Amino acid sequence: MSAAGADTRVSVDIGGTFTDLVVERDGELRLFKSPTVPDDPVRGILNVLATAADADGVPLERFLAGVGTFVHATTRGLNAVLTGTTAKTAFLTTEGHPDVLLLREGGRPDPFDFTVPFPEPYVPRSLTFEVPERITATGEVLRPLDHDGLERVCDRLAAEEVEAVAVCLLWATVNPAHELAVAEVLRRRLPGVPYTLSHALNPSLREYRRASSAAIDASLKPLMSVYTEGLTGRLRGAGLTGRILMVTSIGGVMDVRDAAEKPVLTINSGPSMAPVAGRAYAAADLGAGTVIVADAGGTTYDVTLVRDGEIPATRSAWVGGEITGHMTGLPSIDVKSVGAGGGSIAWVDPGGLLHVGPMSAGSVPGPACYGRGGTRATVTDAALVLGYLDPEGFSSGAMVLEKDAALAAITADVARPLGIDPVAAAHAVLELTTEHMVRAIEEITLQQGIDPSRAVLVGGGGAAGLNAAAVAQRLGCRRLVVPAVGAALAASGALMSDLRAVYTATVPAVTSAFEAERVNEALAGLLVRCEEFAGHVGADTADMTVTLFAEARYPQQIWELVVPLRGRSFRTPADVMDFEADFHAVHQRILGITDEQSPVEVVSWGARARVPLAGRTGVLTARPGESARAGVRRAYVPGRGMTDVPVRPLATLAPGEVLHGPVLIESPFTTVVVADAGTCGLSDSGSLVVDPAKEATQRTDPMKSTKPTDPTDPMQSPEPTDPMKSTKPTEAAKAAKAAAAEKSPDGEAGGTGRGEEGRLR
Repeated sequence: MSAAGADTRVSVDIGGTFTDLVVERDGELRLFKSPTVPDDPVRGILNVLATAADADGVPLERFLAGVGTFVHATTRGLNAVLTGTTAKTAFLTTEGHPDVLLLREGGRPDPFDFTVPFPEPYVPRSLTFEVPERITATGEVLRPLDHDGLERVCDRLAAEEVEAVAVCLLWATVNPAHELAVAEVLRRRLPGVPYTLSHALNPSLREYRRASSAAIDASLKPLMSVYTEGLTGRLRGAGLTGRILMVTSIGGVMDVRDAAEKPVLTINSGPSMAPVAGRAYAAADLGAGTVIVADAGGTTYDVTLVRDGEIPATRSAWVGGEITGHMTGLPSIDVKSVGAGGGSIAWVDPGGLLHVGPMSAGSVPGPACYGRGGTRATVTDAALVLGYLDPEGFSSGAMVLEKDAALAAITADVARPLGIDPVAAAHAVLELTTEHMVRAIEEITLQQGIDPSRAVLVGGGGAAGLNAAAVAQRLGCRRLVVPAVGAALAASGALMSDLRAVYTATVPAVTSAFEAERVNEALAGLLVRCEEFAGHVGADTADMTVTLFAEARYPQQIWELVVPLRGRSFRTPADVMDFEADFHAVHQRILGITDEQSPVEVVSWGARARVPLAGRTGVLTARPGESARAGVRRAYVPGRGMTDVPVRPLATLAPGEVLHGPVLIESPFTTVVVADAGTCGLSDSGSLVVDPAKEATQRTDPMKSTKPTDPTDPMQSPEPTDPMKSTKPTEAAKAAKAAAAEKSPDGEAGGTGRGEEGRLR
């Protein structure tokens, strides 16, 4: 193949285990994976790019010279916060209010459990400094800024040799004059020390969220500046001449220079991309609007619920454990993560209960079967023992798995402690992993009043295929979609994303006494910022889409709901009435009640700007193009044990062909296990569509568009099979059923392949 053309676009997602690369060129997609290099992530990027260049038969420099757009997602900032390796950061706040980060939101999951210590503030009190000043809620200066007092604070900052400064003064969102004055002094007194002003980063009403986002952002600036400069420099040095973009937490992308200036916006970049791709494939393949997107990587299992085609966002994203961690306070794709990836470690506690995760073998040393020094049993080892993975053909033969090492690890860590045979132990590990996945999905569906049986499940990530069909069956989902690029779902999502920005303004208003002039002035200011954003990214405003919204509530309520605005200003009383009606409808849909006689209180106004990337397409259609032959492999089938199971490479499936389980569907970087009587077929985009097992008389062609069986009708839909139940429970099933679900720290998906190409046409 010739060198890359000028229209080539690539995306890279660095996971906890693998670094994924997706290359888009001339209507063809290709997928590559390489182990993540924890000590030097950029080296891992260059390694996987070199693999792609080798596949083209050209030097890396020539390959990169033809790349027009390079999109990158990373957990660099996230990992730094989780491990406490951020910069030494000072926090400046209004005199008399030094406990903003200490009092916080959350704290203990159980407020009466005093065995759990209350979380430490993100910035310690020893580095918290009070600035003599005060502005009121109306923006008036109650106490002028004491410049002499500020100079003394700067003396202490210099003595402490702080590496970054976060500034969050009371009511700076209404009047930022004092924060701007502090910035001028910081530039003069501490040249070269980065700082973050809360009103510029996150002009929200709630003090803790504004302070927390500013503190996290400031603490990441030195680290991420070095990282982005190193990334840019090494890619340019290797031959890249195209545009470099970074993935953001809101499911979009931004220029790398902007990411260095506001690094907190990229802190959850990895998990945010899978929902973008999952929504696109579910809509293209099945026309589904309610979608459960699951991304199973090497370290975590990330799930998101898409409702009516809308990817959910939240301002309550936590870095670290929920409630016990630190809140970003900024819009982020709502993703739930559990430690149930391919590298998750299986272990038995002193009480004899089996656990899976949250610890992970990662990329170094990796699962025992990788032969890199790992000895702990993992989900991947269990899948190999059960025959679901081909030890000789793993990752298209680029990596040979050591089945004896996997068997030894499962025996030592699971089978022997539980007193069962290794195959039963491996099955228990997979069952318990499935249970973790099901519980994670139930939390985001049932708790929001959504019946998962009415949703389509999209399985992504290198480890998705091992459990995806079982998860879909347990949940009663009518369809499972495994995209052809599903092993790198997040990376492919990055190529489907747009340049995005979100701006907000704190201008309180109430519909019973609506001050249209003040509100319209705020909305006009937001529109100007959107136009500036378009110019900043080199786009025409005609190509930009802007959505205005309000964060509103009933008076005396604590939390707000996001309500889109119909127009760009409030010109007549009828516009205000329309807004009230829209809020009532949103309140009814989300919370199930409404009070149409009540006025509506608006806390803040916002604007979302979206600019399509040049060359961006909709759904990335793909079809495996490499030759392979069908076969048979000894694998575990529930209720039958180890038996001969048909193996079909995804590339050999013909459109319209229907396969009946049990069957193993193999692609270059993942294996989809249909270990029951389900059916599967190929979609037009190359996705594998699985119809989970039903009663024998109800088997259907998964690709037919006929009216599906109603899962809510008890006369039509059988009760979902519980994999923890059987006519005669085995010891493995008992052990797995007894295990409790484990929480995991926030992380990002990896994969199951290594340094090999999967060509997709």
